[in-house]
Amino acid sequence: MEYVTLSNGVKMPQLGYGVYQTPAEDTKRCVLDALSVGYRSIDSAQAYGNEEGVGEAIVESGIPREELFITTKVWLSNAGYEKAKASIEESLRKLKTDYIDLLLIHQPFHDYYGTYRAMEEAYKEQLVCLISIQIVLLILQIL
Repeated sequence: MEYVTLSNGVKMPQLGYGVYQTPAEDTKRCVLDALSVGYRSIDSAQAYGNEEGVGEAIVESGIPREELFITTKVWLSNAGYEKAKASIEESLRKLKTDYIDLLLIHQPFHDYYGTYRAMEEAYKEQLVCLISIQIVLLILQIL
């Protein structure tokens, strides 16, 4: 696996496996299959409804957590400081991990300032290694 080292020293795999539209009942098996063939980056989101399957696969794989790169995203319904803070804790629980490597705002609408403040707090508490805003929608809106 090839990696890129980001400005804060975090190493991120250049190739990842996404679970968008993977049925919840299939997620664990699919992620285990991806990990077994060498994937180390798993991309999930609160809105996908399958973070639990990702977490189960992480635990069952036996791969040391520090060798994995887990991404998830805060969904619109969890926008705002209080809701985002609670949703980050919930994602950590569902993913069965002590930290998230990359946490994104899935869509920067509603109170995304409050959401970002909750993400900054999680970063300071070392619950998250990287925070950002998913920019795909922003680029599409500009075009």
